[in-house]
Amino acid sequence: MFPSCVGGCRTTVLLLTRCFQQQQQFRYGLKTARFLRTETCIGRQFHSATAAVSGSSFVVCDYRFGSKRSYTSANTGSSCLKMTGAAKKYTTVERGAPNSTDYRVFIKTEDGQSVSPLHDIPLYANDAKTVYNMVVEVPRWTNAKMEISLAEGLNPIKQDVKKGKLRFVANCFPHHGYIWNYGALPQTWENPDHLDPNTGCKGDNDPIDALEIGSRIAKRGEVVQVKILGTVALIDEGETDWKVITIDVNDPVADQLNDVNDIDKVFPGLLKATVEWFKIYKIPDGKPENQFAFNGEAKDAAFAIKVVEETHKFWRTLINKEIEDTGISCLNTTVEGSPYLVASDAAEEVLAKSASGGNSEPHTDAIDKWHYITLK
Repeated sequence: MFPSCVGGCRTTVLLLTRCFQQQQQFRYGLKTARFLRTETCIGRQFHSATAAVSGSSFVVCDYRFGSKRSYTSANTGSSCLKMTGAAKKYTTVERGAPNSTDYRVFIKTEDGQSVSPLHDIPLYANDAKTVYNMVVEVPRWTNAKMEISLAEGLNPIKQDVKKGKLRFVANCFPHHGYIWNYGALPQTWENPDHLDPNTGCKGDNDPIDALEIGSRIAKRGEVVQVKILGTVALIDEGETDWKVITIDVNDPVADQLNDVNDIDKVFPGLLKATVEWFKIYKIPDGKPENQFAFNGEAKDAAFAIKVVEETHKFWRTLINKEIEDTGISCLNTTVEGSPYLVASDAAEEVLAKSASGGNSEPHTDAIDKWHYITLK
């Protein structure tokens, strides 16, 4: 972790020297700059960073996030971009029988405090706001349509239900289940009263959806630190439904992906498959193809980040009770100043009152069926 700048340049370099593990000489123009290499922790994730030290300043090239951060120091003092400490760790508590309408996944902090995955988990995972927390609802290759429950206190993850039956997404050949780790960015809300000028449609009253495209299959309820690569704009039954494309910052190839154009270079065909998946996944249920804004073109990281920032502002109006009657429970245990803030013992009561039993539905072969779709 980069140290705080506590003195002049000599002190800064000393501290860096203690932190960084390897050194090598690099000639830059007429000057020689010393490059220092280390493994740096962002939350629970590790990545390589390189610092060039010369004179009274040094530049940190953060290859994991494709960015440079400049640090300066003078004899009279110093200034330094503060890097975040370790991200909070979370655990899951399962209630009710799996594969039943009573099944819920609640989230707790490492020290046992119950939290809402929608309201209490921060959107940003570092001080620079370049890393984001993502709550995994659906692990890759699975079919159960799991989602954060908006109406219930503490917003546990549950399986969606239609006509009293648990919902599963169909396997539309050649796709099996969800083709990425699928989830939501906490502390975001797509305002159903806001007409998006980019899509011409209002929001869908949900947190913004996130697709994590890395190699690891995540676990339900896991909180993953990701960076944003881009977004596609699904128009779902006349509502804007942004799908933000991300990658786990700890993925082996995360340093090769910094924008939407990098995806096809590293994962050829994945963007096309993503648009196709969303276009056809409801057809086996008798619904028409889904439509997209921008003709299905994926927008870049800068565009996606602006969308996320806007939905974060909408969430603030929600959690501060500037907007009411949304059908969303805003019960939380950490958001200072929120009128919905409750003490930890009150949150524990909510969890304790959730169902502890239930009957699991039997597995049906329909979940494993291939559906062959002819695109128009």
